[in-house]
Amino acid sequence: MRRNMKQMAREIIDSPRRRAVPVLTSPGIEWIGAKPREVFQDGALQFRCIEALAAETPSDMLVTFMDLSVEAEAFGAPVCYSDYENPTIAGKIVSSAEEVAALAVPEVGAGRTGEVLHCAEQCGRHLDRPVLGGMIGPFSLAGRLADMTEMMILAAAEPETALALLEKTSDFLAKYALALREAGVNGLLIAEPAAGLLSPEMCAQFSAAYLQRIVAAVQDDEFMVVLHNCGNAAGAQIPELLSAGAAALHLGNATDLAKAGAQIPREVLLMGNVDPVGTLKEGTPELVYDRTASLLREMADYPNYVLSTGCDVPPGVSRENIRAFFRALEDYNRSVHGTNRCG
Repeated sequence: MRRNMKQMAREIIDSPRRRAVPVLTSPGIEWIGAKPREVFQDGALQFRCIEALAAETPSDMLVTFMDLSVEAEAFGAPVCYSDYENPTIAGKIVSSAEEVAALAVPEVGAGRTGEVLHCAEQCGRHLDRPVLGGMIGPFSLAGRLADMTEMMILAAAEPETALALLEKTSDFLAKYALALREAGVNGLLIAEPAAGLLSPEMCAQFSAAYLQRIVAAVQDDEFMVVLHNCGNAAGAQIPELLSAGAAALHLGNATDLAKAGAQIPREVLLMGNVDPVGTLKEGTPELVYDRTASLLREMADYPNYVLSTGCDVPPGVSRENIRAFFRALEDYNRSVHGTNRCG
């Protein structure tokens, strides 16, 4: 279902009520009685997980799976599946300029990208609130094709080879982003965690420049791009992240969110960053509540702030902890703004 996402962003900024967009899909795997190995290979099962999340929580936007192996697999990278965790890439497929030159850019729909598009179509057709599709960023994808350490070496020592690989990853991702949009989701959460390893100058050259192309290809009033960065982005890297042009930045729990907020324009949404493992998975409901409430108080001066997790929540998070997360938001909204709504 098409929505005016630019208007929604303005409403978030102008309203005193805080919103929540946690990256929370994986707990739905257990809720539907499935295993990660099954769900990550089946778009219909992925939709059932997101549908269960929609029924269980008042998230203001839903997010499809943040599976950072999908696009690399489409290029031909081997994948390891697990009954307990997200899939992982098992080995690199390029290591030289000659191999990069010979690497074929896959068609959209190759491998499991077709399953992701099926899930996106079902989300757009059947769910009652905006949905963000999940996609890897160009530098992080290149790191999965060439090995992350090798990609860092290429960027420093053989930048022409690194840039040639990025031309191919960004070309595919721009087409994939358009296909996800056409499938019916309302935006993209682009995960570019590897960019957090780069200096600001290298981030601009090897990540932000290519992200700009993808954002420009799909973002408009009806389609929002959210850029996720896992690194400690509160320092000099913020201008590079902003230069990509995304409507929102989603920052990981390594970042001091208040310091980051001071550098982000009011019109750009800032999302984050409750620890998905140390707090939501391993903590008690009381700890989840306290840390979520503390973060909300810390971000009280930033009207563009949206409560979220620092990254995708792994399988195995209890319903009680998820409820504590939303209860903290509900209580905060009630106490500060006189409302009992959190969704």
